Amino acid sequence: MAKPKVTGKKAARSASKTLKKSSTGKSSKSAAGSALSQTKAPKKVTSKKAASAASKTLRDGRTSKTSKSSAGSALSQRPKTVANKSKSTKGTGSRAVKRKK
Repeated sequence: MAKPKVTGKKAARSASKTLKKSSTGKSSKSAAGSALSQTKAPKKVTSKKAASAASKTLRDGRTSKTSKSSAGSALSQRPKTVANKSKSTKGTGSRAVKRKK
């Protein structure tokens, strides 16, 4: 079984700085808040919404190193899920068939 993850000291410090900074964007602050809340809580996991914000933060070129550090920590604490096969093939059956006129 995998070891439960918690936010490390360096990432927690980065998350704190990100939350304090007034010019930081909404996504960065969401990811930082998630990371900071998991500092000493191995049973907590990043929500889908916070993981999405963390991903957006990491992809944005304007984001600072401190924001990216806390976003990376939050994203690493999101459990990996197996994709539902029925969702991945949804809609391919009826649209793939050409209709006769």
